[in-house]
Amino acid sequence: MKTLLSRPWIWSFIAALSVWLATIAFTGGASTVGLSQAALTFAAFSVLVGIGQMFVITLGPGNIDLSVPATMTLAGTVSLKYMDGQSGLILHGLAIAVGVGVCVGMLNYALIKALRIPPIIATLSMSFIVQSAAIWTNRGLRIKPPQALADFTTQTSFGIPNIALLALLISVAAWVLLHRTPYGRWIAAIGQSLPAARMAGIAVDGNRFVTYLLCAILAAVCGYLLACFSGGAALNMGSEYLLMSIAVVVIGGTAVAGGNSNVPGIWGASLFMFLVVSMLNTYGLGAGVRLMMTGAIIITVILLASGRTANLR
Repeated sequence: MKTLLSRPWIWSFIAALSVWLATIAFTGGASTVGLSQAALTFAAFSVLVGIGQMFVITLGPGNIDLSVPATMTLAGTVSLKYMDGQSGLILHGLAIAVGVGVCVGMLNYALIKALRIPPIIATLSMSFIVQSAAIWTNRGLRIKPPQALADFTTQTSFGIPNIALLALLISVAAWVLLHRTPYGRWIAAIGQSLPAARMAGIAVDGNRFVTYLLCAILAAVCGYLLACFSGGAALNMGSEYLLMSIAVVVIGGTAVAGGNSNVPGIWGASLFMFLVVSMLNTYGLGAGVRLMMTGAIIITVILLASGRTANLR
């Protein structure tokens, strides 16, 4: 038990379980199944963007991708417009969404590397460009997704939402990539010390490029799935995932200073974030309280993390 409690990701799951029990107790257990399935469904979208953001944050201080919401919107809009409700074009739509992610990731890193713009400024600037492209592409239209894809994103298998199962597979792949491949060791080394990584012969620029590419691709895939789940792409559908993609990484136990990632913690944090919103709604509290609580939680986690680091030193 002591070893388990020492894992940073376990606390996000404990927090999620506590909020889930509090909500169930308030409703008298009437919404147990529905709340659990909803939590897994909406947490899955946060997990997808959170994993991509986690890759970037692992690279070290200053690395963050603020173009995630715009990438989601553009990918969902373009792919749905191309598919135009035809089930035979589902894979083509997915390929287009991935292509959008590749283009955004390449442009992000081009600004960072070629023009030497700090990542936070480069990705923020790119988000305006990408969002403008989404507005131009959408033009007020709300095209319905193919029925087969809509059914997949809204249905369950063995009582578990299909979206959650897909996010779980991607999470396992991300864990393997981070902990069982040279790439994972390389980006951890870059996050711990960039000069030392260069001296060790690690291809810093190549690995950073791949990382920003992965983040954009995961955001694009999430936008593609979210648009199908929601019944169409909206221009503001990615807006809430800017804060969410960062919050689940921090609350999930990933070091904000870089060099250390935590895939399981993102699941616990994503479930916790959704359940907090659900609990506040159940208690009749508004969005303002929710945002204040989210900010307070992030600040508290960062302070606690700083305290643990200081004690270790």
